[in-house]
Amino acid sequence: MTQAAPKQDHVLIFDTTLRDGEQSPGATMSHGEKLEIAALLDEMGVDIIEAGFPIASEGDFQAVSEIAKNSRNSVICGLSRANLNDIDRCWEAVKHAARPRIHTFIGTSPLHRDITALDQDAMVARIHDTVSHARNLCEDVQWSPMDATRTERDYLCRVVEAAIKAGATTINIPDTVGYTYPRESAELIAMLLERVPGADEIIFATHCHNDLGMATANSLAAVEAGARQIECTINGLGERAGNTALEEVVMALRVRNDILPYRTGIDTTKIMGISRMVAAVSGFPVQFNKAVVGKNAFAHESGIHQDGMLKNKETFEIMRPEDIGLAATNLVMGKHSGRAALRAKLSELGYELGDNQLKDVFVRFKALADRKKEVYDDDLIALMAEASLNDEDAYLQVRKLRVVCGTDGPQEAELTLSIGGVEKFIDATGDGPVDATFNAVKMLFEHEARLELYQVHAVTEGTDAQATVSVRLAQDGIVFTGQSSDTDTVVASAKAYVNALNRMVLHRHRGNLSALMSSAS
Repeated sequence: MTQAAPKQDHVLIFDTTLRDGEQSPGATMSHGEKLEIAALLDEMGVDIIEAGFPIASEGDFQAVSEIAKNSRNSVICGLSRANLNDIDRCWEAVKHAARPRIHTFIGTSPLHRDITALDQDAMVARIHDTVSHARNLCEDVQWSPMDATRTERDYLCRVVEAAIKAGATTINIPDTVGYTYPRESAELIAMLLERVPGADEIIFATHCHNDLGMATANSLAAVEAGARQIECTINGLGERAGNTALEEVVMALRVRNDILPYRTGIDTTKIMGISRMVAAVSGFPVQFNKAVVGKNAFAHESGIHQDGMLKNKETFEIMRPEDIGLAATNLVMGKHSGRAALRAKLSELGYELGDNQLKDVFVRFKALADRKKEVYDDDLIALMAEASLNDEDAYLQVRKLRVVCGTDGPQEAELTLSIGGVEKFIDATGDGPVDATFNAVKMLFEHEARLELYQVHAVTEGTDAQATVSVRLAQDGIVFTGQSSDTDTVVASAKAYVNALNRMVLHRHRGNLSALMSSAS
């Protein structure tokens, strides 16, 4: 008689891509992009979606509110500081959700207590008052002691106890600066479970940053010690070196279930699709050797590796590409391929398109196929990323570009740019075609942003390969990124530069709207 497998604890997946992830310099997402990502997270089985910081801006409030209204399965959470106005604003945004949550926090380490100018007793009182207020509004309240891993242990126990007594249902322990070590991460959770009264009646969460490259290890160590919620982001997006990557912890729990006997509710076949979406809208491309979702994660070039893969894939692969939604094959498409074939191929790659979307993408595909003899999976992925970034209502749009290159003298760029619906033309020169093109953009749309990064990589091999260009601009301490793909590197460069400028324009618009709303109230 076969013995039934023991029941495994459910580890909740708390995704903060739309809040902590968006705080990455330059990773600002549009309202529509946030709604689309939230829908994908909800569909893939994320337990809690931290949709934003409602008090931060009117745009953030509106995004959180609409995500709350549209959510079907996930708990929708908003972040708030430890003051009553923040908490009230957060509740106004999340209250529309079928399952709302308020997440409030305060820095508890000596460094953060100095910033808030609160002594230990005053901070405990603040925690009690704000968590109590949140609990009076919402049954599901999460509380975080920011910089918990650098907080004195006795004091950490005291503030956690105060939050639990005030009504917190989840206590999150953040490694805010990515300082801790896996053994410490586990010991911290175990200590709180042992020493704090009522700790066994609530859920402990772990929120790790990757400054020392240990975010995933720290999160899993905390789970082994008793934490039952992991806070993470798609692609590890986040401030500085990023957060724990959702795809890493989820696949680690799945692949090493023999030593990590816990389950999640994540549909892992949707991982690649949302990874590509987040990379496209954030302007942060995934590094080729990134665990699970990197381009090379399932690539084998060594002769020994290839021989082993041909004989038995398990020789060098610990998970199947299909498990994360990656097509096992790389079939070639061409200019003779029809809509049905394109729809089927895109479905294999994780993209489900409506008829209108397919019609638009098919036009782009045909244009690409006319320029490339063979269109590979990676070409289609780049095409979809380009389509998701293409906004017919964008303030700046590249209409026409012609570059003239000679062996002597400066290079020349003739550019037609649509600015707020009005087309403008200019002829500019520069040290190379890209420099000339960027000079032309700057002459038509004057700005003070400084170019911090210009990066090009080929999507596929060959002289007709698409180039993906990433651009990073900085102005007044704020970073804006743009990305675009094209078989013409200069065209891709122009579009990436303009995409970054559009993000800058959007940021200014949001700032003006927020100031207008503040003055009106």
